[in-house]
Amino acid sequence: MKPFRQQNRRVISYVPRVEPAPPEHALKVEGYRDVWLLRGKYVAFVLMGETFRRSPVFNVPESAQRWAMQMRQEGEIDDE
Repeated sequence: MKPFRQQNRRVISYVPRVEPAPPEHALKVEGYRDVWLLRGKYVAFVLMGETFRRSPVFNVPESAQRWAMQMRQEGEIDDE
């Protein structure tokens, strides 16, 4: 059997971007606490201290909201 190529390749993990606020052209998605529609994709913005953390882009709003909930549950921020 042939060995897998790039077997020692590093795993790239997502580091949330820090932004002062969700962009003005982003539209808040109704029914979700942290989800915004940005360029046709769903993005979560979670307030951490005085800045927002931005999630990667998702195709469905439920995934973005799940990411935001996970950020809160990891204890990185206080929930209101």
